[in-house]
Order: sequence, then C-alpha cells, then structure tokens
Amino acid sequence: MDYIVGVDFGGTNLKAGLVNCLTGEVTSIHSIPTFSQDSPDGVMDRMAGLVEEVLSGFEAGRSSIGGIGIGVPGKINMEKGSTEFLPNMPGNWPGVPLASHINHLTGYPVRLLNDVRAITFGEWKFGAGQGADSIACFAIGTGIGGGLVVNNQLVLGVDGSAGELGHITIDFNGPVCGCGNHGCVEAYASGPAITAAGIKAVTQGRTTAIGHLVDYDLNKITPELICQAALGGDQIAQEIYQQAGFYLGIAVANILVSTGPRRIVIGGGVAQAGELLLAPIRETICSRVKMMPVDQVEIMPAKLGTNAGIIGVAVWTRQQLMS
Repeated sequence: MDYIVGVDFGGTNLKAGLVNCLTGEVTSIHSIPTFSQDSPDGVMDRMAGLVEEVLSGFEAGRSSIGGIGIGVPGKINMEKGSTEFLPNMPGNWPGVPLASHINHLTGYPVRLLNDVRAITFGEWKFGAGQGADSIACFAIGTGIGGGLVVNNQLVLGVDGSAGELGHITIDFNGPVCGCGNHGCVEAYASGPAITAAGIKAVTQGRTTAIGHLVDYDLNKITPELICQAALGGDQIAQEIYQQAGFYLGIAVANILVSTGPRRIVIGGGVAQAGELLLAPIRETICSRVKMMPVDQVEIMPAKLGTNAGIIGVAVWTRQQLMS
C-alpha cells in the first residue's frame, strides 16, 4: 500500500509515475499524448496502457501497488468516481465512469481528485507547505486553480469543489471570466490576462521592449516573454507583473481573513516570474489585511514542479484507501 500510481490527466498529455507515499519519491515517470479529440473510451484505454507502462519495470512486484489516483482537470463526482465537466476536453465528459473503467482495465482500486487539489495536497505533504497545518495554493497558468489545507485536512466541500481560488470575485463589475462569473481573479492575473496586457501595451504604442523582443508579432507575446522584458528592466513589463501581483494579493487577502492559512503557495507556469509576482502579493496583503497577524504568513513559490499533482493524488489516494 506504500506505492500508488499517480496520474496527471491533462488536456494535452497524460503523465503518470509510481509514488512512494512515505517519502514522496516518484519513479518510472512516463508521458504520452492525451489525444483528447478521441472518445472517452479511447482516452481511458490509453491511460490504462500508460499505467501498465509505469508498472512494467517495478521490481517489488504488482502486489506492492495499493491503487491508482487520477488528478482530473475539472468537476468530478467523487462518490461515483465519474467526471462531470472537463472544460478542456472535447465533449466535456459528462457522467463518464472514469474510476470504474480504469479499475476494470487494470484491476486496481481507483480514486479521483481535482488536479489542483492534488497539487495542493502534494505541496502540503512534501513541498512548499510541508510542516504547516494550513496552506492555500494558487496554480497560475492558462487559468488559476487552487486548493486549501486547513488544520491538516484537504478541504474538499461538495464533490471536491472547494478551493476554486481562481474564481474569487475581486471586482463585481469586472470582465466575464471563463466560468461565467464577472470579475474573478483569473480574469485579471492568469497567463492569458498577462499576455493581453502586454499586447495592449504594444498596440497602444507605449515605450516598451515587449514588441521589439518578438519583432512586433503579437502572437508571440507570452507571460514568459513579458517576464523576460521585466527582468531586463522594462518598466511597462514590470508594471504588468506588479498589477497581476496586486490582483492576486486581493484574492490572497480574502483567503487570509476567511481561513487564516500560515502559508500561501504560488505555483504554475506564471509563477516562474518569482519575486516579480510574489513581491506585489506581499505588499498588497500587508496594506490590506488588518484582522490577522499577516507578518506570520509566508508567501512562497511551489517546490515540486510538474510532479506535484502526481505526488498529491497518490498520497491522497493512499489515505482514502486506508481509511
């Protein structure tokens, strides 16, 4: 039971590895294209094949494997082990019995968890949140996912839906978010939002190196490119990250006064900007939060990288199977 196969179910790639749940060590990592345009049965068959590939070189034998945990990018029914709404998958996968299908194909018990809740649990157990009894995790990329651990327990709510921190409203008159709400922090500080701010600066003719770095091909502007310009001293690029950090700081401030986490973990591709993003988050919560000792809260980058979800879902699955 100490070993669980963790699966990261992405819209582009399926990634899996064998996790020692006592140490957090991941071995036999394999990745294949999801081919999400295929039918759910086709994708699940590929996932089961990936699990078999991960286990093929495991010397301790298949009897040492306790089960399979799958991090799912969307809404799930945890009781039924089914997907409910996967926004990045063609057809959205309503009511697909993912857990029972993978169990049938592999013979192992299967548990499902939202992918960013899995990242949160992994960072809390073996990453940036290790040793803290309560953390909040923001994963900033194409969207903003999140998760909460409070009093050493992963907060799940109804069907694992708790912890959607990217959909905290920071402006009730704000733009429409992909979720359908207005003014979510995701609409202001996600990767696409940062890219849009860079494109706007170039098209407005502001004095910035952003356009020059891509030969004024707006399609090549990315958060990474804007980060590069900011680190090179470009004032406009720095302002873009300052503003994104401010918006994230507002969301973090709301979390601090509602759940009081000791650490805020910032992960995802956009978080590679480091202090460009973290510093304005800290500044914002220091100026905004008055009802808790904000000086006792750490704002820090995630540590586990792209393996966080695999580790988190595996450790959480082991916990569920043993309880």
